[in-house]
Amino acid sequence: MIVGLGNPGAEYAGHRHNIGFRVVEALARAHSLGFSRCRGTSALVAAGHACGRPVVLAKPQTFMNLSGRAVGRVAQLYQVALPQLLVVFDDLDLPLGRLRLRPEGGSGGHKGMRSIIERLGTQAFPRLRVGIDRPPGKMDPADYVLLPFAELEKALVGQVVDLAVSAIDCWLTDGIDVAMGRFNQPADPGTTKPGPCLQACS
Repeated sequence: MIVGLGNPGAEYAGHRHNIGFRVVEALARAHSLGFSRCRGTSALVAAGHACGRPVVLAKPQTFMNLSGRAVGRVAQLYQVALPQLLVVFDDLDLPLGRLRLRPEGGSGGHKGMRSIIERLGTQAFPRLRVGIDRPPGKMDPADYVLLPFAELEKALVGQVVDLAVSAIDCWLTDGIDVAMGRFNQPADPGTTKPGPCLQACS
């Protein structure tokens, strides 16, 4: 199960806080999956196969700080074990263009992740953090994450979304350790190419 975090509604679609949505949407397109509302879950769900494995992609339709409600219900409905749950979300502490996969960890102050941890009662599940940069000057981070990406950033955003899809494919085919080794690198997105861990998904 791969969950992308964001806020529902067209007015939020281009915001930094919604890059998790953008990643799972790109993942769905890459594997010809379509989202539909899943009754009783407060989520849009795309179920099918990716890299030869059954997958469920989810976009919570609660607002960010209530993400745990939707994630917990979808995980329960599809009987997903915690090691098979990957949450994709924005991270202020990583530069734009950087990814960081981890098998578990705290919320890092992210309200969506905090909600999921509280609902699941554990932080022992994988996550993929997508860097969005720190706010400039003394801007409030809560305001910054609700801003769209600047025009000059958009090409890099597209590259890192594609890179995140490759990282998720690698996680599906070869597991968290291999994916971490390939994608937790201080590199420009254009310099990280799909390697052997993606052969089963090509």
